Amino acid sequence: MPKNMNPQHDEGPVAEAIEQQTAKLPSDIFLWGGLGALATAAVSFANGKRHEALLIGQWAAPILILGLYNKLVKLEGSD
Repeated sequence: MPKNMNPQHDEGPVAEAIEQQTAKLPSDIFLWGGLGALATAAVSFANGKRHEALLIGQWAAPILILGLYNKLVKLEGSD
């Protein structure tokens, strides 16, 4: 069994500042942003703009990952 099951890690000042600011945003913003990117990609694809649709469609995953990070910061905090 490892000695330290719950190691304490200190965040740097930049990470703390980012976490404090992102914790103020509602999680819904990221969900709607991801869905909006997918809808915009679908419309672009339907209008024959395939390359733009592929680019915009790839935005959904990073936006949703940022939402997950935001939620974890709210639940666990940076402490």
